Amino acid sequence: MKKFLRQYWNAFLHEFRLVKGDVGVLIFFFLLPLAYPIVYSLIYNPELVRDVPLVIVDHDRTALSRELVRRMDACQGAHVIGYAADLPEARRAMDEQKAFGILEIPSGFDRDVAAGIQGKAVMYCDMSLLLRYRGLLVSATDVMQDLGATITTERVDRIAPLAETIAGGDLLPIHNIQMGNIEGGFDSFVMPGILILILQQALVLAVAMCGGAKRDDPFKAAFDPLGKERPSVLADMLGQTGVYLVMAIVPAIYIVHYVPLMFRFPMAGDPLQEFLFITPLVLSAIGLGYVLQAFVRERESVFVIWVVTSVVFLFLSGLTWPPYAIKGFWRVLSDCVPATPGVQGFIRMNTNGASLAQVRAEYFHLWILTCAYWAAGYLVQRFVQRPGIIAAAREQAAAAREA
Repeated sequence: MKKFLRQYWNAFLHEFRLVKGDVGVLIFFFLLPLAYPIVYSLIYNPELVRDVPLVIVDHDRTALSRELVRRMDACQGAHVIGYAADLPEARRAMDEQKAFGILEIPSGFDRDVAAGIQGKAVMYCDMSLLLRYRGLLVSATDVMQDLGATITTERVDRIAPLAETIAGGDLLPIHNIQMGNIEGGFDSFVMPGILILILQQALVLAVAMCGGAKRDDPFKAAFDPLGKERPSVLADMLGQTGVYLVMAIVPAIYIVHYVPLMFRFPMAGDPLQEFLFITPLVLSAIGLGYVLQAFVRERESVFVIWVVTSVVFLFLSGLTWPPYAIKGFWRVLSDCVPATPGVQGFIRMNTNGASLAQVRAEYFHLWILTCAYWAAGYLVQRFVQRPGIIAAAREQAAAAREA
C-alpha cells in the first residue's frame, strides 16, 4: 500500500508539472471552458428579437386586410414599415435589408372569409437569422388565430344575440406558460446543454493532449520508459486523474453556477445536487480521454478529434434533435457519449428544478459510462499507451546514439 501511494503521489506531482508547463493543455482546461460559454451566450443575446421589420403587399385593400395589418404591427414580434405595390418591390426591400419579412394578402381575402372559406395570407421570411424568423412566424400565427376567433365570435353573436358568453370572447382560452424558460428565449433553451458539452469536450481534449505530449516526448511520462521498474498503471492513472480533477474544479463551478448567473439563465436546481450530478460526468469524460489516447500519437492530433466529435456530440446529446427520434446505431452511439445523459439530466435539474433522485436514470447512466470508460482506459494505458511511450523512448535513444 505504501508503494502504491508513493507511486500515486509521484504520478500526481509529475503530471501537475507537465500540465502546468503545457500551454495547449492549459488552454483546454481553462481558456476553452471560460471563454466559450461567454462567446456562445453573447451570440444569442438578446434572447428574443422584437419589432422585426415587415413589409406588406396588400392585394385586397379591404377593412379586414387593414385590420390584419394593424394587428401585426401591434404585436411585439413584428413592425410594419410600410406597403409595397407588388411582390418584386417587397423583395427589393428585403434585399436591401430594410425588411426581413413580407406579408402578402391575396385579392379576395375578405370575400373568402365572408363566404366561410379559409382566408390565406402568405408570409415570406428571411432565414438568415432563426430568431427573426421565429418572431415573425409566431406573430403571424397568433394574429391569424386571434383574428379568426374574433370573426367566429361576431358570426355567432349575429346568429344568437343572447349568447353573451360566446359573444364575449373565447370560451376556452389557452395560456402558454413555458416551464423553466419564462421568456421563451433561445439562449435559455440551448445554453444549459451547451455548457455541459463544453465541459465534456474540454476534459476529453485536455486528457487526450496530455497523452499525445507523452508520445511526442516519452521522457515526460511519470516513469522512466527505459528503466526496468515501472509504477502501477492504476496508480499512474489515479495520479493523473487527481491533477485533472483539481484543474477541473474552477471551470466546473464557473460553467455550472456563474455562467447561468451572469446571463440570467434558469437556475431552479440545487447547486450541491447539480455538482453531485456532474461528478460522474467529469470522471467519465476523463476516462473517455484515456481511451482516445490510443489514437492520439501527437499533441496536434487532438484537434482532429475536436473537429470530428464536436458537432456529432451536439446532435447526439438530444439538445437539437429529440432523443426518441434517434434510432439504431446512432441511438447506441448517443448512449455511449457522457454528454447525452449529462445534458438531459442537467437541463431537468437546472431549468425545471428536478432533484438528484428525479434524474437517477441519467445519474446511474453516467456512473455506468464512468466504469466502462475507466476499464477501457486502463486497457489502453497498459497495452497501447505505455508500450507506445516505451517504443518512442527507445527510438529516440537509438537516434541519439547514432547522432
